[in-house]
Amino acid sequence: MNKSLKTKPRPVPGDWDRRGLPGWTYHSRALFDLEKREVFQTHWQIAGHVNDIPSPGDYLTMDVTDERALVIRGKDGVVRGFHNLCRHRGARVAAEEHGHCKGALVCPFHGWVYNLDGTLRGAARPESFGDLDRKEFGLRPLDLEVWRGFIFIRFRSGPQPSVATLMAPFDADFAAWRSEELLPAGDTWTGELPVNWKSIRDVDNEGYHVAMAHPALQDLYGRTYSDKTYTNGISASFATFGDNPGRLWSVRNYVKFSPVQDWLPENRRRTWAYFGVFPSGVITFTPESANFYHELPVAPGRTLMRSRTYRRAEESRQARVARYLAARIDRETSKEDQMLSIWSNESMKSSAFEDFHLSDLEFGVKVHHDQLRRVLPVTRLPDAPPEDRIEATNENLRSLDAEI
Repeated sequence: MNKSLKTKPRPVPGDWDRRGLPGWTYHSRALFDLEKREVFQTHWQIAGHVNDIPSPGDYLTMDVTDERALVIRGKDGVVRGFHNLCRHRGARVAAEEHGHCKGALVCPFHGWVYNLDGTLRGAARPESFGDLDRKEFGLRPLDLEVWRGFIFIRFRSGPQPSVATLMAPFDADFAAWRSEELLPAGDTWTGELPVNWKSIRDVDNEGYHVAMAHPALQDLYGRTYSDKTYTNGISASFATFGDNPGRLWSVRNYVKFSPVQDWLPENRRRTWAYFGVFPSGVITFTPESANFYHELPVAPGRTLMRSRTYRRAEESRQARVARYLAARIDRETSKEDQMLSIWSNESMKSSAFEDFHLSDLEFGVKVHHDQLRRVLPVTRLPDAPPEDRIEATNENLRSLDAEI
């Protein structure tokens, strides 16, 4: 294991820099282009769960910045990841977000055929290509790792270690929740918000606002909520419910109907947990369900939000009701967070905006910002360089870091 990774959470220092990223980093087009290449294409992204694609020929697709991913289960049962580009003219070989192909992938443009392991079976009208070596024209592979049932992909190698090493502090938690056994619940949601992706992360990376901004969460578990940060951009938040019956309808009935899961460790039977993975992924657990969500940048001021929910294999009617109520609470919380994200993002352009001044309860925001500062040192600068100099300035600062 990478010795720089610590399996225990980081304490909040007694004296720390409470400033956040400067406002210019939320609106710069040149920085956004760097983030696409150096953050989202080189860091692990959650694509789904192995039980989303249980049979040979089942596949998932996902677009991340300028890249297109295809995750497919082969005839041998192995889950593989590829760039979703035909090697002939670049068309998508799989057009749907989730689907099945019987024995091969057929490009809809000119009919090139690929085996489920990504190798090229054949080109249409092969005589028109001269001496075409099929071995050289298979689908381009992606980095892919399956950890505790969840599928992670990466388009290019980057600074993060393997997923198993990165997520080692949470291994016992995911084992306790039996994450490999999860089944898709059929609840997939996508939506777009007119903000920079970092504004969404800034709201989601701290629980200080729960008491004021999220009445349902405060009613459910706000008295016990706590955030924990680790090295390499991972984090965890835990909260326990059931110490009171709840005042709001959805909370009161969720507490009433949520069944005690005897197979869970006693300290997790009434827990909601959130596990964050830099740059923008989160996997959540409740006693009866699980979920992952993340934000994928579209433009400096546009972000795609995406989530998928999972259930237990042996789901009782009572657990299904509890899962519905948990989702209802989550939907309301998400709406509240979306407005906070919009307000925060707007403020970055105001002449009155000077900087963040973070609470100890917002240390997770600081840690996320520091992780971005390490990857893109130009974000440390309080004032924006000229747009046409941002990439060169970042490279110069990176070179200086390497010399230290």
